[in-house]
Amino acid sequence: MSTLSTEPRLPDPDGFYALVMEAHRGLDEAASRALDARLVLILANHIGDAEVLAEAIALARRAGEEEA
Repeated sequence: MSTLSTEPRLPDPDGFYALVMEAHRGLDEAASRALDARLVLILANHIGDAEVLAEAIALARRAGEEEA
């Protein structure tokens, strides 16, 4: 069992963000949401640790509530 790592690990976070935004180019809202869902499931499978994923979901939820 692992714990969620929140330390910055991407060598080029701006480049990754640009890559994600480019993947959404030309998609309508439904297709864009479907792309996000597929990406989440692919990355969740790669992580493969239910406890880490639950921690990540809780963190994302809290962050979204704080923005509202």
